[in-house]
Amino acid sequence: MGEMGVRARLEPDGGVLVEDPRAIEELRRKGYGRPSERGLRLEPWETLYLAEKNKLSVLDAETGRELDFQELLRRFERSDARIWVKYIVYRDLRERGYVVRSGFGPELVFRLYDRGDYGRKPAKFVIYSMLEGMPVPVSELERALEMAQSYRKNLILAVVDRRGEVVYYSLSSWSVPGQGGEGA
Repeated sequence: MGEMGVRARLEPDGGVLVEDPRAIEELRRKGYGRPSERGLRLEPWETLYLAEKNKLSVLDAETGRELDFQELLRRFERSDARIWVKYIVYRDLRERGYVVRSGFGPELVFRLYDRGDYGRKPAKFVIYSMLEGMPVPVSELERALEMAQSYRKNLILAVVDRRGEVVYYSLSSWSVPGQGGEGA
C-alpha cells in the first residue's frame, strides 16, 4: 500500500470500491475487502481503519471530492447506527495483529482468525460487539451463541466501554437457573 496509500471511491450505494489491481492484490493479501465485478469492495469499518491510518484516500464518486475520516463516518452512520462500535472493535483487533473479516449477519459482525491462520485455516471465532451500558436482550445473545455454535465457532463478546476501550468475554454455554442445564 506504500506511503501514498490506495485510492478508492465511495459509490452512491454507500459501497467503497478499489480498482487498482496492485492495490487490490496487496489489500487482499492482508485480509481486506471482497472481490466484485469492478474491483475490491471494502467494508465500512475497513475503510475507516485504512483512512485513519492514512493508507486509503476515498473520493466521493459523484463529486470527486476527497472525504476525510469524519465525513466517511457520518456517511456510514446514515445506513448503520452501530458503525462506530463496530469500527472501535475492528480497529482494536487489527491493532492486536488479528485478521478480521465480515461475519454472519447483524449479530455476528466479524469472523476472527488466529494470528497466522488467515488464508490457511478457517476463522476460529465470531465477534458480537456491544456498547457498555446499552441493554441487549438475552434472547439476542442466546441467538448469537446458537448461531456461532452452528458455524462451529467460539463466540466472543466485545464490549466497548465509555473510554473507547474494548473488553472481550468468551461465551461458550448458556443455562438459566431452574430450566435444566448446569444451573438446575
